[in-house]
Amino acid sequence: MNEIELVSILTLGFMLGIKHALEPDHIIGVSTIASQSKKLSKSALAGVFWGVGHTATLLTVGMGLIFLKSDVPEKYAMSLEFLVGIMLVYFGLSAIYSHKNKTHSEAHGRSFVKFSYGKALFMGFIHGLAGSAALVLLTMSTVDNLLEGGLYIVVFGAGTVVSMLFFTTIIGIPFIMSANKKTFHKPLIQLTGVISTLFGIYYMYNLGVTEGLFKLWI
Repeated sequence: MNEIELVSILTLGFMLGIKHALEPDHIIGVSTIASQSKKLSKSALAGVFWGVGHTATLLTVGMGLIFLKSDVPEKYAMSLEFLVGIMLVYFGLSAIYSHKNKTHSEAHGRSFVKFSYGKALFMGFIHGLAGSAALVLLTMSTVDNLLEGGLYIVVFGAGTVVSMLFFTTIIGIPFIMSANKKTFHKPLIQLTGVISTLFGIYYMYNLGVTEGLFKLWI
């Protein structure tokens, strides 16, 4: 593969990374974390940490599979995706419950910080596991060797970081603006949690029943 072809492929990989980050499960999941920050900078960085966790997982798993010239069996690939549904439900319920806890604590003169970059990193890790199978197939069909494969995954990951940084900044604005207005702020956070929970349930149902994951394990 010559340099022009490689640059073209890497550019495509970067654009695909941007598009990949905008998938509903990614945006909805990260929203539950970004909504909990009182600073726009923290909200924006939640997207960066998601992207770092996502890319690190893709690179680790992807390079291993490319080196072994193997792929992930369908049953296990779908099971990893199922984890995303569980995670969305967990973070959705957590957003609702922790906000209620915070309101109760503040009423008694106590407060606690629940925003965590670790949550965003963990979420990126899970999303990376779920997307590794598809990305490895794409990478193996696109590049010629292990080095090019690793470079492609890194550039793809950079696209997801840039995309998620932008959108978590946008997502964070209404939450930051309403931070001192409990009448609006509380319902916004709870709405985010409800959306994440419902989407996670739908996500699991679609994989398990519609796409047949449960049958593969029976």
